[in-house]
Amino acid sequence: MTTISAHGLTQAGTRRSAGHRSLAARFADAEGALKAFLERWSIPALRVVLGAVFVVFGALKFIPGASPLEPLVEATWGVLTFGLVGGQLALVLTAVIETTAGLLLISGRFARLGLVVLAVAFVGILSPIVFFTDQLVSVDGPTLLGQYVAKNVVLIAAALVIASRVLRGRAGTQ
Repeated sequence: MTTISAHGLTQAGTRRSAGHRSLAARFADAEGALKAFLERWSIPALRVVLGAVFVVFGALKFIPGASPLEPLVEATWGVLTFGLVGGQLALVLTAVIETTAGLLLISGRFARLGLVVLAVAFVGILSPIVFFTDQLVSVDGPTLLGQYVAKNVVLIAAALVIASRVLRGRAGTQ
């Protein structure tokens, strides 16, 4: 005898049809496999992509005129070093810091060191928010340069996620 319940068709004495149960089980298995794949590969992928972003944008600063941020980089170094570093030297130093951080992250083996270098880079990257606010925000909202700087909060968040995986030591107590 077949009955209809809130859970679908059932045979007398059984809870659900085998087909319905196996479909749900297959979806659960597929979801579990996807989760396992993402747990294994998403943070390494994020690490490599973040590294690549810094390699590309850092490399642009080695080429005079290639980066739209040249004036801002030079001005920021000038303020941070009290005028001791500026011009082409500021661009080269920024390029070295950014490409080094990127390559260290990509390597995986030296990702912890890459995160330290990246933290140094973020000081310079975020400094214009304090020193050159007028260039980043207008009465109409953020300028294109301001949007370029503001997107770095996403890169910082990505670095924090990567740090959660690559840093060693015991987790804090609750």
